[in-house]
Amino acid sequence: MTAPLVDEWDRASLAQHGMWVTERAGAGGRVYAMPLAVRLDGPLDVDAMLAACAVVAARHPVLAAAMTERDGLLRLLPGRTPPPVRFTDLTGGAGTAGTIKTIETIETAEVADATEVIETADAAADAADVADAVEAAVAELVEAEIARPFDLEAGPPARFTLARLAPERHLLLLVAHHAVFDGMSKDVVLADLAAAYGGRALAPLAVPYGEAARAEQDRVDAGLAAAAEFWRERWHDDREVLLPGLVAPSLRAAPGETADFDAAALGSGLAAVAEGLGVTRFEALMTALHVLLHAYGNERVAVAADLSTRTEETRDHVGPFVNELPVVSVPHGTFAGSAWKSGTFAGFARETREELRAVYRHREVPLARALGGISPRSALTPVSVSYRRRTGPAPAFDGLDASVDWAMFNGAVRNTLHLQVVDAPEGFSARLLFNPRAIGRAGCESVAADLVALLRGAAARPDAPLGELPLPSRVRGPAVAAPAAPVPAGKAADGETATGAAGTDSTAGPGDTADPGATGSGTGPDATGSGAGPDATGSGAGPDATAEITAEVTAIWRELLGVDEIEPDDDLFDLGGHSLTITQIISRVRDRYGVELSFELFIDTPTVAGVTGEIAGSR
Repeated sequence: MTAPLVDEWDRASLAQHGMWVTERAGAGGRVYAMPLAVRLDGPLDVDAMLAACAVVAARHPVLAAAMTERDGLLRLLPGRTPPPVRFTDLTGGAGTAGTIKTIETIETAEVADATEVIETADAAADAADVADAVEAAVAELVEAEIARPFDLEAGPPARFTLARLAPERHLLLLVAHHAVFDGMSKDVVLADLAAAYGGRALAPLAVPYGEAARAEQDRVDAGLAAAAEFWRERWHDDREVLLPGLVAPSLRAAPGETADFDAAALGSGLAAVAEGLGVTRFEALMTALHVLLHAYGNERVAVAADLSTRTEETRDHVGPFVNELPVVSVPHGTFAGSAWKSGTFAGFARETREELRAVYRHREVPLARALGGISPRSALTPVSVSYRRRTGPAPAFDGLDASVDWAMFNGAVRNTLHLQVVDAPEGFSARLLFNPRAIGRAGCESVAADLVALLRGAAARPDAPLGELPLPSRVRGPAVAAPAAPVPAGKAADGETATGAAGTDSTAGPGDTADPGATGSGTGPDATGSGAGPDATGSGAGPDATAEITAEVTAIWRELLGVDEIEPDDDLFDLGGHSLTITQIISRVRDRYGVELSFELFIDTPTVAGVTGEIAGSR
């Protein structure tokens, strides 16, 4: 890495720490892969573009950073190698029309180990067949790059690929791990790439990445108490939801699918409502989504939203400057229960705006850090939203026409239903990402159509009672609680489901319909069989030795959690633990017993008894 971080051992952000723990527990995977693809038409200089990628990678050292735990804290350090920058010719080169070069397998994360298989098409095939074959090769390449896992401990957490599709058509693909990349990072990277490709000098960054990240962490530490007070009354760990076509809600990363919106209708509806009510388009969208979820029969609605934490200092940095926080609404007073429809969309929008503004004041503090008690998982709520408004111009590469896929799908979804919106000067795009084992496609399409219809009605009559707007009927059937603890999302590439499924219903996600107690949360002596009692460890350790370990582990938990009374079967997260607590416990146990606890333990049996059993079983 040519540009250093602040020092050799920089503390990772709380968001990075949470993703690292989720990955280590096997519950992350491709849901954290953030792909960015740019189609480039024109006489591209391949060497200049590859050099520009290297320049950008050096400018943003977090793209090469490695992550490792030391003394219970996650640290960033310079990676051993920079992000790989690779070129592949999918046409076979000049004079070999019809020859297609594709990636068939990628054995390791190292570019040098990539195995390329050249398939030769009929040289006499017409241009359409060749174009189809190239596009098939592109799809294969993109899938391979997204599916290839990152090793966060070794790094680098990003890679560039430039592919030739035709003599004057290329694809530039960047895939980065969310631990070092967010939506705004896409704009930053492409602006820097365009400047570097054109030979223009890049202005120095206001502060180094590590300094900016450290300043954010200081603000988080300073705001913890206020955030905890704010969220204490609002957060209820809402895992239930009513949606059309719902099988069972999910808070787990899983292979996903997409359902497209009528983007033009959604965009025009949001613009009309926002202009008419004097709110932002994001506020109009959140209002409409909350009203729709109430109409489906949800009394209390919590929708998690990705909120940017960028400041003037971090505006031009690549990094994970984003925080997922819930926005909650509960009809109250004379509008509680079925009477909520007597209110107006305009009135609901004002309340939503006030709530969002209140949430913004705590946007930098992760909810799990403020309150604790939230186990590692890929989403806070079954329904979530990411809304990104791009205000700057599209990247201009000298001599080239560029087309950017700003919301490229990675093939995974973080929860039951996620609404992704990009509002840009060149157009408005929106789609629903969904877990097909949690909700059917028809149900997702109903949500999309209902949302557009509601916005059209609200734009025409914002002061009409909600009951007079085009609202859907209440969804019949009880909501099903989503399990708290995530499990591996499964192997999206080959369709195998994750291990640890508690049920066999083929229509449900892995374990989605299971009783949370069946996940081995340690709530009873027979829940896990992993050492809930002094003689159940299967380790051969005697009762006295097991009792001694239990006492020492309990003391560690008391110190870290600040809780005096802890029983062997008390759940870590019920006691207020979070991802940072996990690494601190692992560090203390390593120092005391020389045992490396597994991260999976804190998904399956996050109890003193579970930790005791793993220690005793390792001796």
